[in-house]
Amino acid sequence: MLANYHTHTSRCRHAVGCDREYVENAVRSGMRVLGFSDHCPWIFPDGYVSGTRMLPSQLDGYFASLTDLKREYKDDITIYIGFESEYIPELMESQNRLLADYPVDYMIIGEHFTEREPIGMYTGFESTDDAWLEKYISLCIEGIETGMYSYVAHPDLFNFAGSSAVYEKQFTRLCRCLKEHDMPVEINLLGFCDGRHYPSDRFLKIAQKVGNSAIIGCDAHQPEVLSNTDIMEKCRKIAEKYSLPIVDYLKGLEPCL
Repeated sequence: MLANYHTHTSRCRHAVGCDREYVENAVRSGMRVLGFSDHCPWIFPDGYVSGTRMLPSQLDGYFASLTDLKREYKDDITIYIGFESEYIPELMESQNRLLADYPVDYMIIGEHFTEREPIGMYTGFESTDDAWLEKYISLCIEGIETGMYSYVAHPDLFNFAGSSAVYEKQFTRLCRCLKEHDMPVEINLLGFCDGRHYPSDRFLKIAQKVGNSAIIGCDAHQPEVLSNTDIMEKCRKIAEKYSLPIVDYLKGLEPCL
């Protein structure tokens, strides 16, 4: 892998290690670009505090730490600073205000919820609800069409156990939208390592049929993942299996070396 744009930090409270360790492991594996995309904070109207994303009060430290590392390692690797976030329309205005004064390089969609916490259920839970799947796909598409996001993290996260015809119809919608916007589908390395329901063979068959490209996203929650070239190679072979051309760099987020 020449680049990884899906990297978390300990601020989200379910990743470990210091920021520098992530950078050093990426350099060790020969990456030329490392994008940090920790779980973006929300401003919840009722004061709810999420246990799975950084707090608004941690934004200054996030940007200060990564900006310092960006300067320190500028001759070794290009570092971009971004976020992974759900697209939840009713919260977007407050999120945009929160981030307005920060130098955000990019955003990726990770639609873990289709409604704000703590109301919404995690989309990785198994479900046979056609309407919930349709909402997940529609929100991903609506988010893509805003132009705010560089790609969709683990697009096959929704764990649908209902009708195969419904699954194919809905995920074909998503794959076609990704293709129209020249966005790759992500082959999620964390999901592969943990034996999760994604990367999904049935999703990748749809992506193959639609003619999508692919990008490997480490979804790194541990620094050493970024230097595990054996697992990266296995993910590359998954892309080969489904004839999905690998995208090395996202547009506008190429190496500056």
